[in-house]
Amino acid sequence: MPNSLIINDKIGKFKKVISVSGDKSLSIRWVLFSSLANGVSNAKNLLLSEDVLAAIRAIKILGIKSKISKNGTKIFGKGFNGYNYKKNLKINAENSGTLGRLILGLLINTRFPIKIIGDKSLSKRDFTRVTKPLSKFGVKFKLNNGKNLPLTIFGSKKLKSIKYIENKGSAQCKSSVLLAGMRANGTTIIKAKKSRNHTEILCKYLNVPISIKTKKNYDEIKINKVKTLQPLNYNIPSDISSSAFFIVLTALSSNSELIIKNVNINPSRTGIITILKKMGISIIFKNRKIYKGEKIADIIIKSPKSIKPINCPSKLNSAAIDEFLIIFLVAAKANGISYFKNLAELNQKESPRLKWAKTILTKIGVKAVITNHSIKIYGNPRLIIKKKISIRNYLKDHRVFMTSVIAALSFGGKWRIHDKDSIKTSFPNFLKIINDLRKNVKKKKYN
Repeated sequence: MPNSLIINDKIGKFKKVISVSGDKSLSIRWVLFSSLANGVSNAKNLLLSEDVLAAIRAIKILGIKSKISKNGTKIFGKGFNGYNYKKNLKINAENSGTLGRLILGLLINTRFPIKIIGDKSLSKRDFTRVTKPLSKFGVKFKLNNGKNLPLTIFGSKKLKSIKYIENKGSAQCKSSVLLAGMRANGTTIIKAKKSRNHTEILCKYLNVPISIKTKKNYDEIKINKVKTLQPLNYNIPSDISSSAFFIVLTALSSNSELIIKNVNINPSRTGIITILKKMGISIIFKNRKIYKGEKIADIIIKSPKSIKPINCPSKLNSAAIDEFLIIFLVAAKANGISYFKNLAELNQKESPRLKWAKTILTKIGVKAVITNHSIKIYGNPRLIIKKKISIRNYLKDHRVFMTSVIAALSFGGKWRIHDKDSIKTSFPNFLKIINDLRKNVKKKKYN
């Protein structure tokens, strides 16, 4: 089948230096913020994945021009109120929950109804988690089945500030309300459970009127109406979520070492590093620096002699929420039982990831017990696969595909992984890097 990948061999030992694609969260946010700026914004190393290209197409529908070239990407902002609202506009968020939810915060002043659609996977996800707080600003929504895409947003000219408690640890919900608060009169106050803070960092860098008080378990964020926004020139650092697959591949390989250059190590994203260190994986940050408020470093990983099980503290969940599928593979090879809890949020992703975790682990012969919010994994340090395994029907969840690839390369077996085009949403050159790591062995390339 042309859209499936066959893997019949384990990876050999490697010692490499790699770079991965630009950070997806920052890439989408750069597109949205630049569309509001007064003037031209430039980006280098922008992730040109389907999700980010969907964001560029979305602002084009709103009258904002862009230009993609070998030298980078330009967005020609028309100011904070520069969107050209017309009748019968329709924006396709495709597979991107980040785009679909964040852009709603920017559309709350639309003069005409705007329809938001998405692909099959995104259309199954719950959008009331953003439409409910956004409705408090004075806008209205009409949703399919009361909670799904397609939805229609009906904007308001009289936008009032709100108080909002975000208790799920969702950066998408928090960011959507923050962007809406930039359009509303008065001060919007958000009490938010700890989650990714890229939006807040960009707001601070761009001198948006925002204040943040960091508490032990939550952040109190205040934001006021914005009149103008300066252009944003940005060299996008590498994505730690993309790096995670190669970090784990190294951890599960023998006698291997990997350096990943210029990675965004924002503390709200490095839960996987903390978890893997607790499991005995050697991970070091070098060449640390601060770039436009974000922490950047090279990551050095070395293969461990053994892997320890973990009773994972729930406080690490938010900072590792996109990486748990790949973390579970490490637990599969641990010398003992690992336990992860309070992970109901995993089933709000592109696919029900807790269920997919059990599916993958069961297929590779590892016992896993799940509830609707937890998983217990019975590790096997001598795990080797010799059977045929097929992975399919996972709602185009790119992380299911990439996790399956890492499992195949780490544990062996004969794998057929369907819908390889799913990686185009977030990490188009994933297989290219895999092939680069396998160059020390004369084997068929994956493409």
